[in-house]
Amino acid sequence: MDIKRAKQEIKDSIEAYLKKDADGEYMIPAIRQRPILLMGPPGIGKTQIMEQIAKECKIGLVSYTITHHTRQSAIGLPFIQEKMYGGKKHSVTEYTMSEIIASVYDKIEATGIKEGILFIDEINCVSETLAPTMLQFLQCKMFGNQKVPEGWIIVAAGNPPEYNKSVRDFDIVTLDRIKKIDVEENYEVWKEYAYQAEIHPAILAYLEIRKDHFYRIETTVDGKVFATARGWEDLSQLLKVYEALGKKADREVVHQYIQHWKIAKDFANYLVLYEKYKKDYGLEKIIEGCYSKETLEQLNYAPFDERLSVVHMLIGRLGSLFKEYFVEDQYVTMLYEYLRLYKENLDLEEVTAQAEGAYETLRKAEQLTKLQDKIYRKVVETLERFGQMVQQDHLTSEAAFARVKEEFQQSVEVREQVVEHTLQSLNHAFDFMEDAFGDSQEMVAFVTELNTNYYSIQFLKDNDCDKYYRYNKRLLFDEQQQEILKELDEVEQDLNTALK
Repeated sequence: MDIKRAKQEIKDSIEAYLKKDADGEYMIPAIRQRPILLMGPPGIGKTQIMEQIAKECKIGLVSYTITHHTRQSAIGLPFIQEKMYGGKKHSVTEYTMSEIIASVYDKIEATGIKEGILFIDEINCVSETLAPTMLQFLQCKMFGNQKVPEGWIIVAAGNPPEYNKSVRDFDIVTLDRIKKIDVEENYEVWKEYAYQAEIHPAILAYLEIRKDHFYRIETTVDGKVFATARGWEDLSQLLKVYEALGKKADREVVHQYIQHWKIAKDFANYLVLYEKYKKDYGLEKIIEGCYSKETLEQLNYAPFDERLSVVHMLIGRLGSLFKEYFVEDQYVTMLYEYLRLYKENLDLEEVTAQAEGAYETLRKAEQLTKLQDKIYRKVVETLERFGQMVQQDHLTSEAAFARVKEEFQQSVEVREQVVEHTLQSLNHAFDFMEDAFGDSQEMVAFVTELNTNYYSIQFLKDNDCDKYYRYNKRLLFDEQQQEILKELDEVEQDLNTALK
């Protein structure tokens, strides 16, 4: 299955494992809570989804790459303990707490969250001395003689043997005690994540043209060569920083992340073309509604790859506007909720303290994404500014609320300006697409990307765009028509087979 489906399967398992009955007991006892084993090629996002799952399920996460550990760090160090047996004193070997188990308790103390995920990566690549300990861990949820705390779900990940020479096969006894999920790479699923993660638009444009270059691992006379999702994401971060520094990434730089020379060279060449397209077609002018007949004629004679690149450049630029709207909308919505409490209590200081407390609790519990953290901090800072304003002007309760309401209205107006600007830019983009491509394959690609981008979906759910709905309705109809034709072909094939 793909990583998106695997993520949902893990979330469903966690929900089931942590469900309690009327007596407060777990409905599936710990002994029956099978550890989840994710098996799949490297660099497809197995580790990445664990952080997402922990935040979305509002539970803790302790992550370990087990290949970095020895038997001593996993099960603890031995020491001599005196014990009485049958009235006689005996020296007995005990063990200190496992570093891994101790990390779970540390996480509970630090976050205050008593339930979570213990994620062990590369579990089938451990050393020979540690292998029995890993089998015991999966079968009994123990390191040495210490159990994983109740309420903590075990998720492990590993690579199939074709990707790692150090892989050890699990025996049937172990496999019969785990929940195994096989994962494979999928570009379309990764693309959904890529928009939300703000992967550089040049990478998305390139991979849309060269989908077979998204994930590839090959064995050559010079050894393994590969391109992975992890590599593209890390390269994306570098490209954005390089742009800020005014630097260029050539094929040698790209190859440091995409360790497949042919693909690295191809993408580096495309990167040069991408920058040229941005300059030639005047991306910023297009979303302002300004473009010439010469631009349209140039596109008319351009090869399909170039035309598709322009489509993705537009999507990339619009994506930043969609995200800006999302941040502004979430900020205004959250601020409104706290000001509603202020109206009920007429105590701004108390409401501000409540917002600060909620933010600190979520931050300490590691339950905020970077974007959520930014929005929360902005809300708290705004409430603090309101409080300072009220104190400086020595306003009464009613006058203070009226003044705060005026200030809030300004934030609402800013959001409306963002909406208007984004909607105007989107309509200009549609105008350009109609003039340049008409009702073509490029327009289908444009609308499809709008339906894939997380932030554009949020914007279009809240704001009407007539041209989007018109083209999207047509796209949905075409997809349904294709599905019907496919089903009819299958029926016809079945009938022909039956007649034979």
